[in-house]
Amino acid sequence: MNIHEYQGKEILRKYGVVTPQGLPCFSADEAVQAAEKLGGKLWVVKAQIHAGGRGKGGGVKVAKSIEEVRQHASQILGMTLVTHQTGPEGRLVKRLLVEEGADIKKELYVGMVVDRASQRVALMASSEGGMDIEEVAAHTPEKIHKVFIDPVAGLKDAEADDVARKIGVPEGSLPQARAFMQNLYRAFDESDASLAEINPLILTGDDRVIALDAKFNFDSNALFRQTDIVSLRDLDEEDPAEIEAAKFDLAYISLDGNIGCLVNGAGLAMATMDVIKLYGGSPANFLDVGGGATTEKVTEAFKLMLRNPNLQAILVNIFGGIMKCDVIANGVVAAARQVDLKVPLVVRMKGTNEDLGKKILAESGLPIIAANNMAEAAEKVVAAARGQ
Repeated sequence: MNIHEYQGKEILRKYGVVTPQGLPCFSADEAVQAAEKLGGKLWVVKAQIHAGGRGKGGGVKVAKSIEEVRQHASQILGMTLVTHQTGPEGRLVKRLLVEEGADIKKELYVGMVVDRASQRVALMASSEGGMDIEEVAAHTPEKIHKVFIDPVAGLKDAEADDVARKIGVPEGSLPQARAFMQNLYRAFDESDASLAEINPLILTGDDRVIALDAKFNFDSNALFRQTDIVSLRDLDEEDPAEIEAAKFDLAYISLDGNIGCLVNGAGLAMATMDVIKLYGGSPANFLDVGGGATTEKVTEAFKLMLRNPNLQAILVNIFGGIMKCDVIANGVVAAARQVDLKVPLVVRMKGTNEDLGKKILAESGLPIIAANNMAEAAEKVVAAARGQ
């Protein structure tokens, strides 16, 4: 689960991290009121979407007057912001953050992520703040410094100071930088975050350390104990199909292909998409109905896939271990009839009650294309999607 920048900064402030003062806004009038409340002579108007690269896309503007605040807010609100993280379709901007201006002397990068290899939280820091960290990693990896944090000891003073020095924090600002990193780690750990990214972390003209941006992702599996975090969820930023899928306990992710995939088990779903690609096709979705699929769940899965206007064919690939093939077969038949399926349907199933499942499909009277193995299923669904 992701949240907006202004929400991330609210979390940071709870943990003692210094950020600029700012207010969320939903209209140009609110933006003007926010600027007047903040005071000063310089403000930053920022689009709030769940994606990075907003500045390069025109979603971050500096205003030197109240009139410029209104002008920028009117321009950004309602725009479709395209960045390297949104894809070409972009994101519609419905929220803004109006923030006090900052005296930036140096831009740094600090991020935290769960490192699966070490089974620890990795602190990453760089002197190249304000840039795409992926570009820094690709071209100047020596400028990224890492610490793998001991979950018992936490981030030690010496570790934080060492990283701070390496990214160019002056000696006089080390206590601030140390406190920032340790507080960021506490926020990361206690909120069950999977990613925390401060880009940029800035040094001001008087050498203060301030988090100028904040990006947080959270482990969805831990949200049951993070009610405050769940309350920050913005459904406008999420795929409606994925929201609908969650209501029926379906794991669904939209993709840009034209072959729908309905599979039981995440590993088999990934392998199914791979074999479709191998035979020249392109998956339209990842869809795992899980081990306890019912007719209702299968029907909802079909409805989700059919919402995609690019859908040309569907592949149902089932391994009947916990899930019995006859249950899936009944679900597929009922779903196909209920949604009045118009696209070709290829079904491959193996495992428990396989013969009974195949019999149900064969006697359904529906134009279902049977396949005996994954390769055959992929070959047939790719051909069907091409109208062959």
